[in-house]
Amino acid sequence: EAGKVTEIVAVSVGPAQAQETLRTALAMGADRAILVKTDETVEPLGVAKVLKGVVEAEQPDLVFLGKQAIDDDANQTGQMLSALLNWSQATFASKVELADGSAKVTR
Repeated sequence: EAGKVTEIVAVSVGPAQAQETLRTALAMGADRAILVKTDETVEPLGVAKVLKGVVEAEQPDLVFLGKQAIDDDANQTGQMLSALLNWSQATFASKVELADGSAKVTR
């Protein structure tokens, strides 16, 4: 809304059925969607490693992850991804303000 976003890319790691979630993201305004398809059970660290590859390929300025997966409610993947990327991270953000190359996060 503030004109700071040039593209939103939705990403999911999972089975073919995850396409439905990505279609919902596109319907809600995402510009592109990427499905990293796997039929295997992937633990949070495995998902974080896959997402690290996506982040390295896509080169986003900011990454948002959901609070939890619907299957295990672990809330681990985001923290693991930030550690793998050596990026700062914040959890349970209710507001994000971007200015001068930094982000101010309200919890």
